[in-house]
Amino acid sequence: MKILGMEKSSFIDYPNKVATVCFTPGCNFRCGYCHNSYMVKEEGEEISQEEVFAFLRKRKKFIDAVCISGGEPTLQKGLYAFILKIKQEGFYVKLDTNGTSPDTIALLLQNKLLDYIAMDIKAPFDRYEFVARTKVDIEAIKKSITIIKNSTIDYEFRTTVCKELHSKEDILEIAAYLKGSKAYFIQNFRDGETVLIGKNQFHPQDIKVLEEIEKEIRGYFESFKIRK
Repeated sequence: MKILGMEKSSFIDYPNKVATVCFTPGCNFRCGYCHNSYMVKEEGEEISQEEVFAFLRKRKKFIDAVCISGGEPTLQKGLYAFILKIKQEGFYVKLDTNGTSPDTIALLLQNKLLDYIAMDIKAPFDRYEFVARTKVDIEAIKKSITIIKNSTIDYEFRTTVCKELHSKEDILEIAAYLKGSKAYFIQNFRDGETVLIGKNQFHPQDIKVLEEIEKEIRGYFESFKIRK
């Protein structure tokens, strides 16, 4: 499995745990607001698995978990074996995914190789391809949502929102579909040099709009938060 980046210690990627984050290259979406453009474009120097595990063993007393992010990790053929090895080392595992590979998600869950999963929900289903800027198998997305909701592990669904792509009605539609889920988080867009289509193309949604949404949907989920 290819790894193009590693954040050695993160206090925000895995709730209530200190995590090492491994970033995998390549993605089957082309969301213009993506802040990991170097992963989508597969730019950077590859880090060997040996290097990753050497670090994890050295820091075992201080690291609780490994978060696998991207890019889209489920595109990696060696993902299963990599996660299995992490579990054998005694770490918790969190997977970040866009949900396009429901069978991979199901296999990992069935074999108890995941402890937490975060799935990005890009848009209402009728606008998915517009936001992802590519063809999307919506049934696969729906299947992943169902698999995750029916799992016994901790999970979250999350949507990164920006003014140009997500209206208040769009976000309410997403929330209505996900109603009853354990956790849903709205992440307001943050601009930066690594945004896929360039800086100053998108803007964060108005805080007032997000607060109005929060009032309407907070009761839909066990946990809901706007990440500003």
